[in-house]
Amino acid sequence: MKKIKKIIIGSNNKGKLREIRDLLPRNIKIKSPIDFDLKSPKETGKTFEQNSLIKSKYFSKKTNLVCIADDSGLEIDLLNKKPGIFSARWAGKDGNFKKAINRVFKELENKDKNWKKKKIKARFVCALSIYNLNKKIACVIGKVEGKIASESRGKNGFGYDPIFIPIHKNKTFGEMKPSLKYKLDHRFKAFKKIKKFL
Repeated sequence: MKKIKKIIIGSNNKGKLREIRDLLPRNIKIKSPIDFDLKSPKETGKTFEQNSLIKSKYFSKKTNLVCIADDSGLEIDLLNKKPGIFSARWAGKDGNFKKAINRVFKELENKDKNWKKKKIKARFVCALSIYNLNKKIACVIGKVEGKIASESRGKNGFGYDPIFIPIHKNKTFGEMKPSLKYKLDHRFKAFKKIKKFL
């Protein structure tokens, strides 16, 4: 396969765009849907992989470029793996993750009044896919295990980062320097698997 010179990141989420851009090789020219005035497609898949492929295929066809797209979310065991593929939707139309985090806390409270004293297992999952016009090049999964913090902590990252403490650490992703978070997180793990295609 010949080397990719130009790629579109299939996301309108600023945090995601920044993280994926930071992972991509420096010599690749990077575009985003904003450059083409494209809205994101409806995510009708039942899994992270399906939703990732919906996005990468859609943006690739619309722009005639190779597209890398991610679908990711937070699975909380006590909530039967919710919010899962609906992680972004919990933040509503305006992407208000304070609201989403409050909903997580409320749902945990409903399940178990003493949840704050317990280790609430959770993981971030990321499905990354690369699509080239009508051809799927790759779709991989990265995961990072951890637990839910009893309160929101830290201003870094985006989404649910302030309430997720990765395994063997005591800081949330929101409290970590981005350079440290990148080495641990689900997106980086997925990216390592997909790197050889770039």
